[in-house]
Amino acid sequence: MSDIKEKIQQELQNAREVCDLEGAASGECAAAWDAVEELQAEASHQRDKQPKKNSLEQYCDDNPDALECRVYED
Repeated sequence: MSDIKEKIQQELQNAREVCDLEGAASGECAAAWDAVEELQAEASHQRDKQPKKNSLEQYCDDNPDALECRVYED
């Protein structure tokens, strides 16, 4: 996931540079921002695919020594 975040940051910088050079109304500027939007959409889809944790699982991740989080094995 951090790889896609880096790509988004690179494309954001690229889009800003292209729009500064070519102008905000240029086709190149619009294409650069489209690339940013596509990467952001992909990052969103990847986040949606990750299994969601319930509140107890989140609590136990933060507080593994809590009584509620103990695991007993037979």
